[in-house]
Amino acid sequence: MVRPHKNKGVTPEPWRMERCRIVKPDNESEQLDDGLAVYFRGPRSFTTEDVVELHLHSGRAIISSVLAVLSQLPFCRPAEAGEFTRRAFHGGRLDLTQVEGLKDLINAETEGQRRIAMMAAGGTVRARFEELRSGIIGCLANVEALIDFGEGEDIEEGVYEQARSRAQDLLAAIQTHLKDDRRGEIIRSGVRLAIFGPPNAGKSSLLNFLAQREAAIVTPVPGTTRDILELSLDIGGLPVIVADTAGLRITDDLVESIGIERAQNAVRAADISLCVLSLPEVLVETPEGPSLMMPPGLETLIAPETLFLFNKSDLSSPSAHQQVLKLAGARGQHSAWVASLSSGEGTTDFLSGFAAALHDRFNLGEDEFSAEMPLITRERHRVHLESARRFLQAFLDTSPADVVLGAEELRYAAQALGKVSGLIDVEDILDAVFKDFCIGK
Repeated sequence: MVRPHKNKGVTPEPWRMERCRIVKPDNESEQLDDGLAVYFRGPRSFTTEDVVELHLHSGRAIISSVLAVLSQLPFCRPAEAGEFTRRAFHGGRLDLTQVEGLKDLINAETEGQRRIAMMAAGGTVRARFEELRSGIIGCLANVEALIDFGEGEDIEEGVYEQARSRAQDLLAAIQTHLKDDRRGEIIRSGVRLAIFGPPNAGKSSLLNFLAQREAAIVTPVPGTTRDILELSLDIGGLPVIVADTAGLRITDDLVESIGIERAQNAVRAADISLCVLSLPEVLVETPEGPSLMMPPGLETLIAPETLFLFNKSDLSSPSAHQQVLKLAGARGQHSAWVASLSSGEGTTDFLSGFAAALHDRFNLGEDEFSAEMPLITRERHRVHLESARRFLQAFLDTSPADVVLGAEELRYAAQALGKVSGLIDVEDILDAVFKDFCIGK
């Protein structure tokens, strides 16, 4: 079917791209295409098997005719979804974290997602989990030595104490990873941001500003937004799922009340929230001086990490801008900006500050080798890491007299980490991992 233009009848040289004619096996005079072919000889191929790649012209008729001919060849069939990557996994080319990283890399839409995926696909996640697992196996080796030989047979004094000390360090490292605020999972799936505030403060205008299009209806009529409108955006390289919610106020309107309840639930469920207020309406003069007057129903939703945008700055003086930021800081709300979404005043500073606040909250570090990069990107990673933590703690709680039980706990801890990379017992999750891959992978 593949005939080189030169050296006819000679097996193609591995890893060398050659020009060739694609012909029908039963009629070599009928040429399907003039393309390129590369022969990858196993195990030095992606799948670790012998592989031939055909590079064809992209016309639909050409591809269809070549696929039709291939389907007639003995022992030849279309690949299943993710089958090439699955073969690479079974051949030892990739571990399970690299497979997941490759899948995420294909689906990455932002710089943050690309970096997280590249860390896994490139083997950094594998190396960091393997470092933890190797440390546990080292502890297990010390304990097993005590079991096999006892303290009286050329075993260095204090071996068990060394194992315990190392296990304590490993436990601390695992606990640090588990207390990462789920940054890896959030960045992989998208940061959920809820925009909330009173009616007519500019929430929908903010959504339109972030989306750079008219995604939400904006009118001067209070209660225009009655349901949650969500958009997926790239803000400073981070994937952000922005939810525009109904204006929070006391109302007798049944439909609007339902929207307000949904808005409150969305704010509570969000990874981060942004409160939009009308600057002229919340900055009031009192006998004691300027004061911030929060609209009713907002205080219970405001947390120390809540972001603030004081909108409609074009309707107030520069001194008022400074006053409102000072008053917000006194309340502990240090991530606050003043802008006018209608005139554009201050929006550039807001957008850069907002992106910086997101990066501070979901810090990725300088590169994929940084210790600040989150290790856990999937719930199953967290489950196995938590299991390893429990078994390590159980080992540390075991009496030195029960070294056999202690060794068993260490063995379970090593097995739990082995499940992350797919070294053991992962057949039950392989179908779930590969089912969303495209055919060509």
